Amino acid sequence: MADNSAEVRQFLTTRRARVSPEQVGLPQVGHRRVPGLRRGEVATLAGVSIEYYTRLERGNLKSASDEVLEALAGALQLDEAERSHLADLARAARTRPSVRRTPSAGDGEALRPGVHRLLEAMTGSPAFVRNGRLDVLAMNRLGRALYAPMLLDPPGPSNMARFNFLDPRSRDLYPDWDVAADTAVALLRTEAGRAPFDRGLADLVGELSVRSEAFRTRWSAHDVRLHRTGTKSFQHPQVGRLELDFEAMELASPSRLVLTAYTAAAGTPSGDALELLAVLAATTDATTPAADPAGARTTRGTAADATHRASHPADEHRPHR
Repeated sequence: MADNSAEVRQFLTTRRARVSPEQVGLPQVGHRRVPGLRRGEVATLAGVSIEYYTRLERGNLKSASDEVLEALAGALQLDEAERSHLADLARAARTRPSVRRTPSAGDGEALRPGVHRLLEAMTGSPAFVRNGRLDVLAMNRLGRALYAPMLLDPPGPSNMARFNFLDPRSRDLYPDWDVAADTAVALLRTEAGRAPFDRGLADLVGELSVRSEAFRTRWSAHDVRLHRTGTKSFQHPQVGRLELDFEAMELASPSRLVLTAYTAAAGTPSGDALELLAVLAATTDATTPAADPAGARTTRGTAADATHRASHPADEHRPHR
């Protein structure tokens, strides 16, 4: 990938198509062949010439100042996540080829011992650490129990987007599957803006695009999202429905790793279910068979096996299927 001009072009054209003249106080004049604003209308709203805006929309953000980007964001009515994404795209367009980062996000970066201790200290909250590509790098005991269906199959570190789109069990675990799918793609698209030259991310997007029509459709929408706080629904095979609040916190890390933790209010159905899951997880951990030095296990395809795999990701190095 030589530059990010195609990403810039597609992002700006999809944002322009989403805004109607009425939304920005312009009169509806004549028949429009395509939805949204015309280039000239965006240029007028942003205070630039149509020739200059056309260059921007064709993917040339190298010369765009912060003031121009801010005016453009206002004209296109971008939200906070989209404004940040536009700034990331401009930053990547200005980056010299010699300093472009190509390794996968989080590759080769070991989690600090303090992060592992923090995860394990969160005994009442499912928690995990992921990178921008949605690879799960570490989980605590309750996190492994919550995501046990995701951990049953992959022999290495699990990827949340791959599970969402390629594993039918995701539709059982996520009762609001479309919401989970939209979120996964928006997070990957956001990461693509931050790290457009990440080979591992490009490989993942290529794999999912080939194997999943649902992913392809969402990827083409160019939606981005800031995933800081909210509520996520689960239908767990052992404890049933869970409505969990989450907080996502970026760690001090060169790869911008994120720690996500779930909670539920005490005395609620979800709080009671989470307490039951914690009891079951403790029992499971106590009876999980140990792995031999070669990574073989005495049992396969069980929740106990899954939780062991998540807590010992280095035991296996076989590629994802």
